[in-house]
Amino acid sequence: MSTRLFEPLLLGDIALANRIVMAPMTRSRAGAGDLPTDLHQTYYAQRAGAGLIVAEGTYPSRHGKGYCRTPGIETATQIDAWREVTGIVRSQGAAMVLQLMHVGRVATRHNKAADAQTVAPSGIRARGTIYADGHGLVEMETPHALTGHEIVAVINEYRQAAVNARAAGFDGVELHCSSGYLPMQFLLACANQRRDGYGGSLTARLRFVVETLEAIAGAIGVGRVGLRICPDNPYNDMQDDDPTATYSALLDAVAPIGLAYLHVSRSPNPALDAFALARRHFGGALILNDGFDGSSAERAVAGGVGEAVSFARHFIANPDLPVRLRHSAPLAAFDRTLLYTPGARGYTDYPGAAALAASGQIVPQGGLQP
Repeated sequence: MSTRLFEPLLLGDIALANRIVMAPMTRSRAGAGDLPTDLHQTYYAQRAGAGLIVAEGTYPSRHGKGYCRTPGIETATQIDAWREVTGIVRSQGAAMVLQLMHVGRVATRHNKAADAQTVAPSGIRARGTIYADGHGLVEMETPHALTGHEIVAVINEYRQAAVNARAAGFDGVELHCSSGYLPMQFLLACANQRRDGYGGSLTARLRFVVETLEAIAGAIGVGRVGLRICPDNPYNDMQDDDPTATYSALLDAVAPIGLAYLHVSRSPNPALDAFALARRHFGGALILNDGFDGSSAERAVAGGVGEAVSFARHFIANPDLPVRLRHSAPLAAFDRTLLYTPGARGYTDYPGAAALAASGQIVPQGGLQP
């Protein structure tokens, strides 16, 4: 069955063979030195039928790490390790970008290098706990409030991380501005109580995100830069009194930059249509995320709601998801207990649809050739 989902797409300077995107997902499998390993090579290669893979959230500097076993793009060895991953993925025809994820105050020292700080716009601790190997769930720490000079340094860390990502073979980068992480902390007054040029008014709270995107775009080209948002996402102790105003202003400020795409997740607030808001205020290509199956994704693309659709949970247990969608094969469910556990189990051991068909476990429509 041929559908709009399987038509090629150009996002800025990034060419996609189809409009099925693998969303970034923290899976906590990085090895010593926060390096991608051979497991990552297998995991992403299995899913290279996607038009675009957005690799898991990766810290731009050691100060930006919050969770255990998450990879970085800061050191030469990390760059080399990621190059092994991108080489395999791109050889199979998929484009791949790296999501830059600085968690800000969502952190514990137990997961950081000894010389790394936990930083944020203001010294306000996020309520909640975070897991650390050997310690279990611990309270998140009160962050160091960044000075003006330190903010400029963090923006430069993002810029350098984008340069490093290109050196590692990625087609571009995506700035993670959701889930309560550093860029979102600057956006919202609940985490940003500064009274300088980076806080106070809404316009000032937008400044960090805009300047970070401009710095990244200046380093690697605007056609290789995307932005991820989820309006009114309360995750990691975030509250927004007027999310429509916040994200309308953000996208109005970002639109003139000319980004390759906006990756927008459905808002947890049912009264807020994040996709419609993005279409009104961004003007560029949209990747839609959250809650889609093949039929609803096809309708969204065919109806012009977005240019592409990203899948997260479905890509975990269905490594050949595009093949299954094309042939209306059943979708397997993932094991939630194995999302963040070390090792191959629950990561690279989910069978493809062809293997299931050969064993008689599924009877797809129309064969299983891509």
